[in-house]
Amino acid sequence: MDLARKGPGPDSVVACAPPFDPELAVALAASGGGAVGEPFTSENLADRQARDVAVRPRPTVRELRDGGRFEVDELCVPGPPGGPGVTLVSARPAGLDGPLPLLYYMHGGGMVLGNASVVLPQLLREWALPLEMAVVSVEYRLAPRVRHPGPVEDCYAGLLWAAAHAADLRVDPERIVIGGKSAGGGLAAALALLTRDRGGPRPLGQLLLCPMLDDRDETFSSRQMAGVDVWDRTSNATAWQALLGDLYGTPDVPAYAAPARATDLSGLPPAYIDVGSAETFRDEDVAYANAIWRAGGEAELHVWPGAFHGFDTFAPGAALSREARDARTRWLRRLLGRSAAA
Repeated sequence: MDLARKGPGPDSVVACAPPFDPELAVALAASGGGAVGEPFTSENLADRQARDVAVRPRPTVRELRDGGRFEVDELCVPGPPGGPGVTLVSARPAGLDGPLPLLYYMHGGGMVLGNASVVLPQLLREWALPLEMAVVSVEYRLAPRVRHPGPVEDCYAGLLWAAAHAADLRVDPERIVIGGKSAGGGLAAALALLTRDRGGPRPLGQLLLCPMLDDRDETFSSRQMAGVDVWDRTSNATAWQALLGDLYGTPDVPAYAAPARATDLSGLPPAYIDVGSAETFRDEDVAYANAIWRAGGEAELHVWPGAFHGFDTFAPGAALSREARDARTRWLRRLLGRSAAA
């Protein structure tokens, strides 16, 4: 698809979107996703949120326990000052009694969709079992019902509680990896900045999967993939406006809301960042990895060729999806092995 943007200045480009990986394209078409489908707008957001709740029911604790394979508890812990309590869903493989490393995870959904429980079956299957990790998934409040800084403060409050109650959770407070996908990846990046600046718990690493980092929506890839990626420029703008409210479109958006605005990325834990070559977030994610390197930090970057946003969810059996999951697991294994050796 050709996307033309004409006029003076750097936006004067005629950009052909990178082709989707053939296997991913077939899976996307079969799912009914077509290309971008129906973008999120301020007019349809409430309906899309209601529809998401209906089609993605929250699994129960009993279902998550999977016949005794996992120990799962739903906890309500103190929230941010002046805010309500935060729900954490804590899970671990059954029969592992020692203090395990912890993946502290934030779900995706553009800051407007999703819940803490629906992501757990995949996290437990792919990482908790093979790596012998515990997982805590955070139920942060969604926009636009709650604007920034509510969601990231929920995540920070939950992290403080988990680190302080590591003995109760039977996890190692020195081996906490923060992570998330899409909006959750952006929250994980923001959380790394927030806990660094407040002197909070220092994560062992940050796992940022196609993270949503930049509210300005001005990168080349955001224009190039408009109307093509499954999460495109229109949906992205709608989500950021829902989160930021009156801050949206101003120069005053803080880095704890949009980590791409951070001017100091020094002193952060090692990062794993991955993104597709054919998705809206490509350029902001590549730039974030580069900014970490420029600040003297450690980041591993993967740009998956022909991958659109959330490709491994649409096509979990595709070769590229399997390679991406394997690369993430290898990074986690190296990180945990390095910490154990140290």
